[in-house]
Amino acid sequence: MSSASRPLAAALAAGTVLLDGGLSSQLEAQGCDLSDALWSARLLADGPGQIEAAHTAYVRAGAQVLITAGYQASFEGFRRRGIAEAEAAGLFARSVELARRAAGAVERDVWVAASVGPYGAVTADGAEYRGRYGLSVRELERFHRPRIEALAAAGPDVLALETVPDMVEARALLRTAEGCGLPVWLSYTVAGGWTRAGQPLEEAFALAGAYDGVVAVGVNCCDPREVEEAVRVAAEVTGKPVVAYPNSGEGWDAGGRGWTGGATFDAGLATAWRDAGARLIGGCCRVGPATVAQLARVLGAGGPRSGPAGGAAGGATGGTAGPGRG
Repeated sequence: MSSASRPLAAALAAGTVLLDGGLSSQLEAQGCDLSDALWSARLLADGPGQIEAAHTAYVRAGAQVLITAGYQASFEGFRRRGIAEAEAAGLFARSVELARRAAGAVERDVWVAASVGPYGAVTADGAEYRGRYGLSVRELERFHRPRIEALAAAGPDVLALETVPDMVEARALLRTAEGCGLPVWLSYTVAGGWTRAGQPLEEAFALAGAYDGVVAVGVNCCDPREVEEAVRVAAEVTGKPVVAYPNSGEGWDAGGRGWTGGATFDAGLATAWRDAGARLIGGCCRVGPATVAQLARVLGAGGPRSGPAGGAAGGATGGTAGPGRG
């Protein structure tokens, strides 16, 4: 059952809603080892209390939306770990339950977004930053359908179709999610003003804008300096609320399994994102609770915060977690 008193779409129509930050960043700050191919999804089985604690840190920092730990989860990945289908379905449901329990730590609206990461996240080789997997829309639909059905059955408030690198996968995700009974947001990962696969943003956003069930469209896990223009394009093309949650600005080296470059995330940039049309704003990889608390102050969003924000600060938080949401 939702802990929010109204649908997310109604809240977005009324003003800015604050997302959380990188779940993997906070888990690492808590001392979790995320070197497994399942990344943070492993903790759904081995350390659910750590996931709930990470969600709670973001709620206390002011986050109004919690994104679940299902980003890199798949029935195939769980099967490789010896987890049968029924148990795997239970782990997808647990991802929603843990976020819902953390949402109950405060007496205000907190929405739970079930993460549906791209096919490239499950291959764990950085393919979500390239796209063009060589798979058809129909093949990608077959891959994503069991995940979406399991998550929808768990009753989140919204599905987060996130870190999508190209229009082929976006089309597959939108088709699969259509009719699931839940609203969705779709966010691309972008670079240089294009999708990661090199497609024009106008076309990519227009694809999402054609679906009634899409409550927001935008970008995530990209350089913060890419966000303002991408938000402007998304707002103009779709007329929908825009979602924006970039990473710290560092680059992920899939071969070396580490981050490169310096952090460029500045909470002060969020006012320009809001002015360009963003209504759902937060952070992705290596953006922690302290930075989410800064976003809450800058945007006047979020709710009353109880206790310390916890965890590592936004920007460079250390560790070697993989790409995407985690």
